Amino acid sequence: MPQLDVRDGSVEAGLDALDTPVAASEGSLARRIAARALPPIGAVALLVIIWQVLWAAAFWPEFKLPAPADVWAQIWQLVTSGKILELFWVSVHRAVIGFAISLVIAVPLGLAIANIRLVRRGIGPLVSGLQSLPSVAWVPAALLWFGLTDGAIYWVVLLGAVPSIANGLVSGLDQVPPILPRVGKALGAGRLGGIRYILLPAALPGFLGGLKQGWAFSWRSLMAAELIASSPDLGEGLGQYLHNGMSLSDISMVFAGILLIFVVGVGIELAVFRPLENSVLKARGLTSAVR
Repeated sequence: MPQLDVRDGSVEAGLDALDTPVAASEGSLARRIAARALPPIGAVALLVIIWQVLWAAAFWPEFKLPAPADVWAQIWQLVTSGKILELFWVSVHRAVIGFAISLVIAVPLGLAIANIRLVRRGIGPLVSGLQSLPSVAWVPAALLWFGLTDGAIYWVVLLGAVPSIANGLVSGLDQVPPILPRVGKALGAGRLGGIRYILLPAALPGFLGGLKQGWAFSWRSLMAAELIASSPDLGEGLGQYLHNGMSLSDISMVFAGILLIFVVGVGIELAVFRPLENSVLKARGLTSAVR
């Protein structure tokens, strides 16, 4: 049996090979795109087929279950008239602004809860309670406080997103090994430097989960606020469009509004949070978890 000479570097090379991340997917670019795109496309096609079959079987009257073609006609009318851009702009820009403000509030709050014991004991349970409280419950109070203004809508969005982002950051910080802050302190990092260069990067995977959940809560809160706080002065977003469909008893319009709200939610996930999460996982060598 041949002897392995550790001086020739083969052992080190073998260990380095074990540490080298393996590509999550191999093959041509077209094959990788197809592997990611075909499953969701197939799932959507299957749902549409089931929907068409149920409509054709007439289990429910048409004012309760519209035909897929009627819903598509509603969406196509919005596209050809250009109104869909207005709907998207009104709702998405509100959601982005509300989420950005929530982030500015939630990060210091999460850092305080994670690092100050008194704050964790006093405010931590309140933040968790707010996270479990449906944000739609704040809409009546927001309307009484701010009236039919954007302030009422942003208030509901903040109360939906801030607790989720803060709790996500706290969860990520709680998973940071205690030795890392001590090493940073030994190397001369101050409190702010330790937070910026050690705690936040180490807590980033958990924090990203909180950001995704915070965006989901802010989008849901926005739709709830737009559904109830409906006024021409506020502009017509997706929530108002859905409310108008209900007022007109137009089930095709209602289904079109639901699908557009769903498309925005999935689109933000795929265009923003999925690439960001994958880049963080790749930077940590967790390519097997990249989706």
